[in-house]
Amino acid sequence: MYNSEQYKRQIMDDLAQGDTETMEEVSTNERQYENFDDFAQRSSHAERRQLFGRSLHPDRIPPSQMEPELQKAIAQIKPNERDDVARAFFKHLKERGLSDRQLEQQLALSTHHPNKMSADDVSKLATFVYHNHPDIFQEVMAEQPGIIKFLSNPLVAAVLGIAAAKWLGSQRK
Repeated sequence: MYNSEQYKRQIMDDLAQGDTETMEEVSTNERQYENFDDFAQRSSHAERRQLFGRSLHPDRIPPSQMEPELQKAIAQIKPNERDDVARAFFKHLKERGLSDRQLEQQLALSTHHPNKMSADDVSKLATFVYHNHPDIFQEVMAEQPGIIKFLSNPLVAAVLGIAAAKWLGSQRK
């Protein structure tokens, strides 16, 4: 029996090797990725957006499953990456008319300055966006894919694995 970390690692290893079942056709360039880090570095924003757009949504992964995962994942990323995630969320939310100061008050954040935010602050912001603006959440994850590798819940890994299998599976044809 796998624990969640072994399960996630196995999914990513299988995907990197092309061991997938093709569930639907998706056009993409011929590429093979060694692991998730390689995928995050070499894939295009559009490829990541397509993959995460279908799988990272409250309809697919319940908030009760995603919230604790986000907290753990954000706590594990580097502080500069955490700043980038917070900055990206604020940028996209500002385009929707939500100011960083307004969000600071509404979400009880310790600050609205991304470079001074704690992991807890960024987790609150990410959770808010996941619930209320899933399209922004998906966009930021495509821009900052490093967080995804720290998601360990088997349900989250399975949904991402299925989406990745669909996307990467078409490369083997």
